[in-house]
Amino acid sequence: MTLQEYLHQCILPRYAQFDAAHRLDHVESVMRRSAEMAKHYPEANSTLVMTAAAYHDLGLCEGRERHHLVSGRIVREDKQLRQWFTPDEIETIAQAAEDHRASSDHQPRSIYGLIVAEADRLIDVDIVVRRCLQYGLAHYPELTREQHYSRAHDHLIQKYGENGYLKLYLPESPNAFPLQELRCLIKDQEKLRRKFDEVWKSIQ
Repeated sequence: MTLQEYLHQCILPRYAQFDAAHRLDHVESVMRRSAEMAKHYPEANSTLVMTAAAYHDLGLCEGRERHHLVSGRIVREDKQLRQWFTPDEIETIAQAAEDHRASSDHQPRSIYGLIVAEADRLIDVDIVVRRCLQYGLAHYPELTREQHYSRAHDHLIQKYGENGYLKLYLPESPNAFPLQELRCLIKDQEKLRRKFDEVWKSIQ
């Protein structure tokens, strides 16, 4: 079995158990975007980038709060990876998985962590709002529609607002312009509410 076969047959299927915002389409998107960004960095090994992206959210199997750290642990404990990577490379992959989280209190430790972190920050107004509501519906089903709006609104400000915790580290990031677009939407309460209503109807 090749690494590519292992990832697609044994690793990616695990995402089927996660919430709608973190399933197969999400990890495939992160892998694809990581590969594109890696082209700007000749020093980055594309195989390591692809593998780190494939594993980055596996830790959700133990909950969201520490999922990035659990993802790193899963990488280190996966003995199958030893047939394709050295111990140092496995540690690099594990650190990249640990460092991808947007709310992390430190900058990723390697170019691999930087690339996966940027790829994971898929900033598109419709996708961001949809994933936010999908997460709320999956984890807080008891909330009313208005409470879901309130939760999503607060989350968008805390993460994507002018003083939000999300940081963009790479100048080649495709997220710079979409982030400004999203911030403009967050500031316009009327447009934001219309967007919420539109997305809410599409996921019911």
